[in-house]
Amino acid sequence: MSLEKVVFGFFVLLAATLNFGFFIGDLSDPALHSVYELFAALVVSLIATVLKFGDRTQLGAVHLATSLVADLQLIAAAVVWAYATQVSHAGLDAEALATVVSLSGGALLANLVSVVLLVIETVSFHRR
Repeated sequence: MSLEKVVFGFFVLLAATLNFGFFIGDLSDPALHSVYELFAALVVSLIATVLKFGDRTQLGAVHLATSLVADLQLIAAAVVWAYATQVSHAGLDAEALATVVSLSGGALLANLVSVVLLVIETVSFHRR
């Protein structure tokens, strides 16, 4: 068993599950969407992206692309949240929260693609 593959798989799955935890729930109810969970999802997603930089295969390039998409979506969600709570006079209203949750949904889709790729890669691995 390769420790590198375990760590890689751990962070890919953790990024997806944290993102799912933030995403799930009513779009307009702030009590169901924690800013700390969004922050954790972003940090873990960034760590997963860094771990994907070493792979030089075609599948590795797609893994990296999915992570970059997830990172971009989560960064955009964090920026919208910060703008709504710190700058906007309306605060974190239903419209702003729906935007944040929708952006995290895009990141969740990218994370799910990454998990599917990880499963395909694992299933197609042949021992030598």
